[in-house]
Amino acid sequence: MTTAYLAAEGFADQLQEELRRAGATVVHRHERLFVCEGAAVAAAWAANVWHDCRELPVESIGSAVKALRDIQRNWAMYAPLHHRRAALIQERLPHVSAKAVVFPAKAPSAPLGSWTLLAADRLLAAARCSSPFANGEVAFVEDRTGPPNRAYLKLWEALVRLGRWPGPGERCLDLGASPGGWTWVLAGLGATVLAVDKAPLEPKVAAMPGVEWRGESAFALAPGSVGAVDWLFSDIVCYPARLLRLVETWRASGLVRNFVCTIKFQGETDHEATAAFAAIPGAQVLHLHHNKHELTFLLTSAR
Repeated sequence: MTTAYLAAEGFADQLQEELRRAGATVVHRHERLFVCEGAAVAAAWAANVWHDCRELPVESIGSAVKALRDIQRNWAMYAPLHHRRAALIQERLPHVSAKAVVFPAKAPSAPLGSWTLLAADRLLAAARCSSPFANGEVAFVEDRTGPPNRAYLKLWEALVRLGRWPGPGERCLDLGASPGGWTWVLAGLGATVLAVDKAPLEPKVAAMPGVEWRGESAFALAPGSVGAVDWLFSDIVCYPARLLRLVETWRASGLVRNFVCTIKFQGETDHEATAAFAAIPGAQVLHLHHNKHELTFLLTSAR
């Protein structure tokens, strides 16, 4: 069995170290794509994981097209090398829409395989991948006037990946909220939002229906002073270990049903902290296309 891991753009070193720590054997590196022996391991820094890869000899563009069509219909190309030849192959495959997503929306559900040319006459393909988006990259129809910053894009992406989001009748806690990019998303969905930050929200966000601001430190906030919330969100700039303690405090309170938090790295990547977040039962830790040197922690209750 062969599994390939496509690193998020700019984070190949983090993925390589993560794979080493997980004991994965890298048999070939193809730019950002790490081809490994064995079943998939947890890989937060992978934008996409290619499961059950097949290596196929291809004598011509036509034979490559036939080989892929014989497996399934929809394919996304990754072509760091032999780009012109790969493009000619992709042109003869069924078109896969790359239309920007209008939030809120669920991720595509149709199977989307991935393929690359390891050499001019050698193709690597996987019919099953971890991301529903080509190479793990999702583009949105952006709002350039409403939100106070671009942080809203990574929350949009996290919620699309979850396939669910807050709505009317649900209560959200947004920790480290200022200037209000995430609060803007949540209030726009119709949820009520308690935004906590020592700095105030941008006035137009503070004025949105259902928004309440509390000028306190997120780390000094006692869960009992807030009460039950359907969702806890955090985009706080802090060391991962401190965020982990915050998450554990709120988990222990039993007052939160769903968590969406950004794990931000200041300096070196803290792989130990990443593993601790991933070890929480039911958790997902992943690098979103709109993340920088950070990961997103997701923990949701069943509905």
